[in-house]
Amino acid sequence: MVRIGIIGVGNMGSKYLDILRSGKIDGAEVTALYVRNKQKASDLNESVSPQIKVYTDLTALYASGDVDAVIITTPHYFHVEMSMQAFAYGLHVLCEKPSGVYTKEVQALNDCAAQSGKAFALIYNQRTNPLYIKIREIIQSGQLGAIKRTNWMITDWYRSQCYYDAVDWRATWRGEGGGVLINQCIHNLDLWQWICGMPTAITAFCHEGKWHDIEVEDDVTAYVAYANGATGVFVTSTGDAPGTNRLEISCDRGKLVTEQGKLLVYTLEQSEREFNKTNQVPMAKPAYTVEEIQIANNDHPYEIIISNFVNHIAHGEPLIAEGQEGILGLTLSNGMHLSSWTGKTIHLPIDEQLFLDELNKKRDRSISR
Repeated sequence: MVRIGIIGVGNMGSKYLDILRSGKIDGAEVTALYVRNKQKASDLNESVSPQIKVYTDLTALYASGDVDAVIITTPHYFHVEMSMQAFAYGLHVLCEKPSGVYTKEVQALNDCAAQSGKAFALIYNQRTNPLYIKIREIIQSGQLGAIKRTNWMITDWYRSQCYYDAVDWRATWRGEGGGVLINQCIHNLDLWQWICGMPTAITAFCHEGKWHDIEVEDDVTAYVAYANGATGVFVTSTGDAPGTNRLEISCDRGKLVTEQGKLLVYTLEQSEREFNKTNQVPMAKPAYTVEEIQIANNDHPYEIIISNFVNHIAHGEPLIAEGQEGILGLTLSNGMHLSSWTGKTIHLPIDEQLFLDELNKKRDRSISR
């Protein structure tokens, strides 16, 4: 039995507590909770079973011997420190996204995780979605040929002002380290690179407080270039209603398009590059077929991630989202921020110290709401 401690029992921590207490995760039980607030700790003590110990001292929980693994669900800036401390005590770590706020600290976390020999996973629950699993399978199989262009408009992360006002650390540079890119769209940035690979250059425009009374970005348009000459555009916002979630990947032998949960695959009868060279009919276009791929529902993504983490510890099951991979989507987020802040195209790998210096300028001026 894998004994799990939940670090932070807010919105998501409470969700994971309910999942574990429901018995839905075979081979796991929650045995400890950590909250800083003593009144909340007292309330939790009255509402959970005596077998679950509630701590207000994180080091005491880590050193208690009550847990084999932890799920970290605290605000972003605590993820690296708390994860590294857990590894130091010989614990496995499942961390909420993002793994950290800037790549320099996340690289240190990745090194620490590797040296610890313990499991390190991220709650990238979107990787369990059969839709994105199928898209990745098609692209990586090569059946559509090399990628030529990627376009993702993901503006259905709508948030109204009360969402940002609910907690004082949210949507501030000092408390969260960014806006839509590091909070909501870190999922999509992870999926984008998971499916299409990492670009080599980024040019981005991040508009801060465009639609809300916040100091971080809530509207972003980014252009990326890939090593093979392909290009991509990524557009996101928390201010569009109704929003759009449309991903289109164009390749040499066709394209795929997904929107509103549907997946269409267009397959050319001949490679576009070959058609371009051999066709002798002006205005002609390559012939193609189109197929709608039926996709299963994305049921219980959080249960899948937690079960996978537990089964990895107990039975060696491959992790769905290796913790070390969190630096990839974060690199895209940091790169977009840095491009916008400097007004320049950013070539990967990014200048990690320059990003941190610019972020610190933002944090120095940050005002908690």
